[in-house]
Amino acid sequence: QLQLVESGGGLVRPGSSLRVSCAASGVAFDSYVIGWFRQAPGKEREGVACISTSGGWKNYADSVRGRFTISRDNPKNTVYLQMNSVRPEDTATYYCAATNAAYGWRSCRPADFGSWGQGTQVTVSS
Repeated sequence: QLQLVESGGGLVRPGSSLRVSCAASGVAFDSYVIGWFRQAPGKEREGVACISTSGGWKNYADSVRGRFTISRDNPKNTVYLQMNSVRPEDTATYYCAATNAAYGWRSCRPADFGSWGQGTQVTVSS
């Protein structure tokens, strides 16, 4: 089972950019689908972006498509979420999670992912 640690969150102004990272330890990182999820206070956790094991397939929430980019570097056991043109509504705790379900990137639903990091806070405010 993977252990995941997120980093890179912080306070940013609307319209700016931020990259958050998810570092994994454990075996066979490249056999896991990885997803980024977020949860704002009083709201349910939602899928933001998910990526297949090879990185060739990606799925984005409508709210971030065209602004956020998910990528992975398998030799470095790391997945990134590049966040551009951020908005106040992007404010949330961002989590990465893993699943060994090969097509988990298609659904990108929190319930389908079993290994979770502790989260990193992203706050978008002027």
